[in-house]
Amino acid sequence: ELRKRLIFTGLLLIVYRLGAHITLPGIDDVALEAFFEQLMERGGNVIGFIDLFSGGAFSQMTIFALGIQPYISASIIMQLLAVIVPSLEKLSKEPDGRKKITQYTRYGTVILSIIQGITIKNITGQAGEIVRDPNLWWHFLVVVTLTAGTSFVMWLGEQITERGIGQGISLIITVGIIAGLPGGVTTVLSNLVTRPEFGILQLVMLVGLIVIAVMGTVFITLSVRKIPVQYGRQIRGRRVIGGQSTHLPLRVNAAGMIPIIFAITLIQFPPTVLDFLPRDWGWVTGAKALIDTGTPLWLTFYALLIIGFTYFYTAVQINPIQMAEDLQKYGGFIPGIRAGKQTADYINTTLTRITLPGAIFLAAIAVIPIMITGYLQIGSMVDGASILIVVGVVLDTMSQIESYLTVRHYEGFLKDRKLKGRRR
Repeated sequence: ELRKRLIFTGLLLIVYRLGAHITLPGIDDVALEAFFEQLMERGGNVIGFIDLFSGGAFSQMTIFALGIQPYISASIIMQLLAVIVPSLEKLSKEPDGRKKITQYTRYGTVILSIIQGITIKNITGQAGEIVRDPNLWWHFLVVVTLTAGTSFVMWLGEQITERGIGQGISLIITVGIIAGLPGGVTTVLSNLVTRPEFGILQLVMLVGLIVIAVMGTVFITLSVRKIPVQYGRQIRGRRVIGGQSTHLPLRVNAAGMIPIIFAITLIQFPPTVLDFLPRDWGWVTGAKALIDTGTPLWLTFYALLIIGFTYFYTAVQINPIQMAEDLQKYGGFIPGIRAGKQTADYINTTLTRITLPGAIFLAAIAVIPIMITGYLQIGSMVDGASILIVVGVVLDTMSQIESYLTVRHYEGFLKDRKLKGRRR
């Protein structure tokens, strides 16, 4: 079964990468490359994030140019609405409620894909020589193609989750990130040959940054605060149920990389607005130089936004009151803490304390690579969000593969025991 799942996952990922190289109809590749170079200069981080989630398909304007980002946006919106809207919160707690919310997420993905497809169509259609013949049929065809491409990628992710190995959406993003690795290595080697100021010492600094970032990501991803939980004994007939000791795991980085997405989207808004203001206004040039990407003020606000969004999204993901009610419902309690409100306050206090190191780590892994790569002048070779995604997905996939191997091992062991018993 494991072999079949691995082969199935690999085949679908190959299909995704093939689609990421099929360009939209009517696009001039040379003009498109020059256009994206200008976009990267004006809003490199936002464009880089979009290209990151599409696996490079956005910068090549392929049928998968939107990638899986509309699905991620729709999922985040549904998670926030499930906390704000009482009816959705009630629906999420029902047995079949998750299926309905997943269906709503799919509808939201299609709607966002249409909106983003129209935006891309307008940008490319008005950008000069990118489109050879931007007629009415081309506008319709591009929107339909981009929407269908995102829906197909979403379907691939769901199929991998159901019939393959690992979380499909995360694997698709990871494969896209890894696909850009050879280009990054080529850039570093080219700098090593052509730039005298980029020598062995700078290369060692870059490799050391990557190793430290990966080690830190593994440590934070696996870090868990275990709150001891005791279940009281219950006598039902002649059986004694309960009396077990276990723990309540709280992850140090419960928000994942979502705070970085929120922060990079919000912090790029002021520079984008300044780009549309007239250049002859004297204060515009000074303000843009002050809050431009990589400046000390920009990095400070970027880090503070990540820390704030980490607390915000952790509060959205984890509900201490609900956890305390579930513990009390099933007869569990934290030793030394009364059930009910005191348990909820204790969980909330513990969660607030352990979230701080996770938030600081997210800010550090997002800011420090920008500083070092800016100093080395090698572009965005090392990206904190990419490392978080790849390391997290690899750890989750390895854990799932290990669980399959464990089940296989124990099944074989039990079958052997049954055969021996029958022979006797």
